[in-house]
Amino acid sequence: MIDRARASFKANRFPALAHLRKSRSTYRSTNGLRNDAMASLETSLAEYIGSKMPDITVVRVDQLEQISGGASRQTYRFRVSYQHGGEHRERRLILRRDPTQSLIDTDRRTEFSAYKAFFGTDVPVPEVLWLEDDPRHLGSPFFIGAEMSGFEASPARMLLPPYAQHHQKLGEQKWSILGAISAKDPRNLGLVGPMEWVEPDQCWKRELDYWEGVINSDELIPQPIVRAAIRWLRRNPPPPAQKISVVHGDFRTGNFLFDEQGKIHGILDWEMAHLGDPLEDLGWGLNRVWCWAQNDRRGGLLPRDEAIAIWRKASGLKADPDALHWWELFNCVKGQAIWISSAHAWETGENKDPILVVASWTPMNSQDRAMLELMGHLK
Repeated sequence: MIDRARASFKANRFPALAHLRKSRSTYRSTNGLRNDAMASLETSLAEYIGSKMPDITVVRVDQLEQISGGASRQTYRFRVSYQHGGEHRERRLILRRDPTQSLIDTDRRTEFSAYKAFFGTDVPVPEVLWLEDDPRHLGSPFFIGAEMSGFEASPARMLLPPYAQHHQKLGEQKWSILGAISAKDPRNLGLVGPMEWVEPDQCWKRELDYWEGVINSDELIPQPIVRAAIRWLRRNPPPPAQKISVVHGDFRTGNFLFDEQGKIHGILDWEMAHLGDPLEDLGWGLNRVWCWAQNDRRGGLLPRDEAIAIWRKASGLKADPDALHWWELFNCVKGQAIWISSAHAWETGENKDPILVVASWTPMNSQDRAMLELMGHLK
């Protein structure tokens, strides 16, 4: 079970902020030059994969590249080649490794379990292969999965040809896939255990307590708007969840892979996955800060009402307006907590990645405006 108590929030879900700082550009090493550490990692990866696949020989790892961004887990892509049954074979893989000294720790088993549970279902995800807790292999715990290559994820690129003509198609798939996630029984997926169970009437309180705790811990300057939102949320709690679902935690444009024909191929970034109210995911995806095109199309794809209607049809669930309004405002608080934490990490020197400055500065005004709008103070 993941400990979700107030005292341990930094050890569990706060570090999943990392995927909101993500840039999918790659680099080899400092100044673009390969170094001994990368070569050593290639050798260690080849040895590990050989140990997990005893029927293969002549195992070689090359083309190792680190995907930049993120503080909770280092991400690399690489090629493995080997001999099997007298034939030469190759495969592109992804390594997700815990840093030896991380900003904070995430539960890699939760993320791995989510990918494993949804693989092969109507929710497209990459295949994961091995989860390893023993640090002796690569210096820290890690997991390895298949790379889904040749696709795009950038919201900015989605606004340009040839992707721009497929917004309707992408939006219909996006919200249908979220509906499919919401509809599934986490017991049947084997995710009760890897993810902590929560009673339907406690979903809202657990989440609000958690993210308010993040703000209390990391706030650098007073945040009157988010504090007003928190007070409103506590005075007006939502009804109990209509069912307990798997909540992705960051289901938005930018966290799925799509092609030039407008087909979604993979849902990524399950670091904040947990069990809870399915309206939490819906409300997060509707957050106005994800209106990338500076219009009312949520996630840059579809109008709000159309997105909700697609989710309702796919999930078979209700989207009670008052309950959804609560979760939309809550997700503004959650978003602001993430930006506040990014600022705190930079200011205190925990992480000096310049992307944290952008992540903390740019969205905070937009998030404040979204909260004011939802509370009826911004027309």
